[in-house]
Amino acid sequence: MNITDIRLRKVGDESKLRAVASITFDDEFVVHDIKVIEGQNGMFIAMPSKKMGEGDFRDIAHPLTQEVRNRLKDAVLTKYHEEFPEE
Repeated sequence: MNITDIRLRKVGDESKLRAVASITFDDEFVVHDIKVIEGQNGMFIAMPSKKMGEGDFRDIAHPLTQEVRNRLKDAVLTKYHEEFPEE
């Protein structure tokens, strides 16, 4: 599957959450609510998740391999830095 579109919505508050992304694959399938987060060791993405019970969260959609996770992260963060170069 190829990434054919990435859309970002900047988050304006003072939290570590910087933006929320939607990624489209092959112009046919989209995953919403991927979070762009500023962590202690730099920026990373968090896949969409759902709260389960007493504070536990479970990913709703996620890559099955580290290679795909890295490809998604690199694509989203590249787009983020293109759209928001001041960050």
